Amino acid sequence: MQSKKKFIKLAILSVIVIGMALIVSKQRNIPFQKNTGFVFGTIYNISYQSNENLQNEIEAELKKVDASLSTFNPNSIISKVNQNKDVKVNEMFAEVFNLAEHISAETGGAFDITVAPMVNAWGFGFKSGKMPTDAQIDSLRSIVGFHKVKLVNGRIKKDNPATMLDCSAIAKGYGCDVVARFLQEKGIKNYMVEIGGEIVTCGVNDQRMPWKIGVTKPTDDSLSVNEELQTVLNVTNKAMATSGNYRNFYYKNGKKYAHTIDPKTGRPVQHNILSATVLADNCATADAYATSFMVMGLDKAKKVLEKHPELMAYFIYSDSKGKNAVWYSPSMKGKYIEN
Repeated sequence: MQSKKKFIKLAILSVIVIGMALIVSKQRNIPFQKNTGFVFGTIYNISYQSNENLQNEIEAELKKVDASLSTFNPNSIISKVNQNKDVKVNEMFAEVFNLAEHISAETGGAFDITVAPMVNAWGFGFKSGKMPTDAQIDSLRSIVGFHKVKLVNGRIKKDNPATMLDCSAIAKGYGCDVVARFLQEKGIKNYMVEIGGEIVTCGVNDQRMPWKIGVTKPTDDSLSVNEELQTVLNVTNKAMATSGNYRNFYYKNGKKYAHTIDPKTGRPVQHNILSATVLADNCATADAYATSFMVMGLDKAKKVLEKHPELMAYFIYSDSKGKNAVWYSPSMKGKYIEN
């Protein structure tokens, strides 16, 4: 009787093992699709394991984000808000606005989606091309501030109608999240979504290995020609976003002006962080905090990270001797950083 029970257990175990082996074998035979395209003023690259090419459906999801959050789309919800039209926002807009409001509070206003007029004045947004005067900056500061806009009953309420919203520092990350959700809903377990350098990964790549993402070494490379890597991170089942002052800048009268604007001062930041890479559970959060840390500088960024153990960061900064140095969250050692 005892041997019969043992035989039955072994038979069941054998069936389970064989079943699992068949599932793994079948999954390995499923190809990886690779989609590339243009969205949000940048390039996207999406790789996912599926028998079906889902690019048309993926682009339909991205168009929904564009229709909600793109300031370059005159018919988008955010454009209508900026034009002070009476418009009821949708779920996507509300989700991003509420997250932005939360991160603004957590970072003491370092992240601020009302900073658009300042960005435009410095010539990075819609290209004004002229250096703003002190008087112009002071005037703009009166209409900039995340606390000056509220979402009430599905509509944006402004303290000043001149206040504008710009979600460019969170939209690419959010777009990655939207595509990742879509792939999950399709039952896809292995994928990598990248939009303009912001990334969400899940499972393994087409070599059955964890996803590895490079962090570019900072150089004054406004044309994005240099691709030398500072390090390679193991990023699986995580989102990653990078913000840096070394690629988006211009010179005027011999001085370099970075693209990151401090919402409080109205001027380009002059901190020592050259590149901020953030890992989080979703890419919109990673995107927003990466921008925030560029505004805050190294010391303040570390304090925020202490309060948020769910976040991890990899900073490349200029040390007291002007040389590139690295700091990263201790929790990244061994798991995300191999050396």
